[in-house]
Amino acid sequence: MKKVGIIMGSDSDLPVVRKATDMLDSLGVPYEVHIYSAHRTPVQAADFAKSAREKGFAAIIAAAGMAAHLAGALAANTTLPVIGIPCASGVFNGFDALLSTVQMPTGIPVATVAVGGGANAALLAAQIIAVDDAELASKLDEKRKNDAGKVLEKDAALQI
Repeated sequence: MKKVGIIMGSDSDLPVVRKATDMLDSLGVPYEVHIYSAHRTPVQAADFAKSAREKGFAAIIAAAGMAAHLAGALAANTTLPVIGIPCASGVFNGFDALLSTVQMPTGIPVATVAVGGGANAALLAAQIIAVDDAELASKLDEKRKNDAGKVLEKDAALQI
């Protein structure tokens, strides 16, 4: 199975990244996690993105706050799908990161999930891999059924 690269700009992004790794673990999707900064370690970030396809990655998740240039910097160096997770930090509480992640120029797309949306980033990466992986697609279908069942259980409990 292809794997997911998860890059965070700082270790302060780890709580958000944990949501992604927990979800990938639950689905049995392999991944690697690294800390590379778009500004402080741009060479290492670019090298990771440039070599990701040859190293067996199918998608890259990038978690960053504030200026949040990491997802765009990675996307500029690969044609693999890049999924940005804007992280809440600073005076704008993630809104700045959201805008920085979602407002990419034509030709360098970044899929963007909600501020702090680590679980959804992992699910999107898994769905990308599942295009060619029937076993993973089945696990995703089962998760959807289980999630729907939990909502219906709550509805039934509410009915008095």
